[in-house]
Amino acid sequence: MIDRNLLAPWVRRFLLEHIVVERNLAHNTQMSYRDTLTLLLPFVSRRSGVSIDRLSIEEVSPSAVRQFLEHVERDRHCSVATRNQRLGAIHALARFIGTRAPEHLAWCMEIRSIPFKKAAKTVIGYLEKTELDALLRTPDRRTPLGARDHAILLFLYNSGARADEAARLPVGNLHRGTSPSVRILGKGNKWRVCPLWPETVAALRPLLAGRTPEDTVFRGRTGKPMTRFGIYRLVAAYGRTASLTIPSLATKRVSPHTARHTTAVHLLRAGVDINTIRAWLGHVSLDTTHVYAEVDLDMKAKALACLDITDLPRPARRGPMPSLMEFLRGL
Repeated sequence: MIDRNLLAPWVRRFLLEHIVVERNLAHNTQMSYRDTLTLLLPFVSRRSGVSIDRLSIEEVSPSAVRQFLEHVERDRHCSVATRNQRLGAIHALARFIGTRAPEHLAWCMEIRSIPFKKAAKTVIGYLEKTELDALLRTPDRRTPLGARDHAILLFLYNSGARADEAARLPVGNLHRGTSPSVRILGKGNKWRVCPLWPETVAALRPLLAGRTPEDTVFRGRTGKPMTRFGIYRLVAAYGRTASLTIPSLATKRVSPHTARHTTAVHLLRAGVDINTIRAWLGHVSLDTTHVYAEVDLDMKAKALACLDITDLPRPARRGPMPSLMEFLRGL
């Protein structure tokens, strides 16, 4: 008979059945939940002195979870957003157990009562045109690897794709006809189609020779598909090199997501409507896309320059303020 107080069977059902079969969550969400438990269970095991396979549900107590969240921020130097992401996964596990085992309902409520921490609003970083041009000029396109790296940078800027989306992109999703485009599978298993510039198609063409539609577009030195971590390191390395010629890049974090933000801001400056940008980037809500309108200082400066304040009425000059006694006598 299965011990319903033992945590391991619940974790197995949660990861292999609930979030995959019942919820059909996105692959990245599944990996995020898995990574959270990969960190949480050893932490609780060390704290309680019980091996991971013998942990009980009660040993993942609210105090243990709070200490784990402190460990994530203090020792692992993660942001508040990452801390809240880990807590969301723990909440989901508690809800899964509580709805299937009424005897653990009180424990579930205590775990789910642990609040998310309010995070400071981060400023979105993006590159100006001169900075982006310097970044695109950095790879040596005379070498095969340099040509591949230039194609990756240009594709990220053209499509606004996330690093994971670019790493998983199959050759069959590229359409190189009269109207070149790419089909991208993004968050929430949502498909979107983005047009490709002729320059992007020309940069990608050498990478596709001899590939089948199922092969990935971007491959590493050994011929294996690149990972999102490899693409991140590549973009960051070229950002550091480009900062030697453009000093302003040294103050910015250059990453695949920076290229994505740059795409959105440049589209906005070009007069593309906000709803088209939302579809271009694959955002679910317009609220997410509206952030780019808030961070674009160039557009704000142009709006300020359009204001004519020369004919605005000036406030009337006032005399000295009356004393308290004069004010009271006038009542």
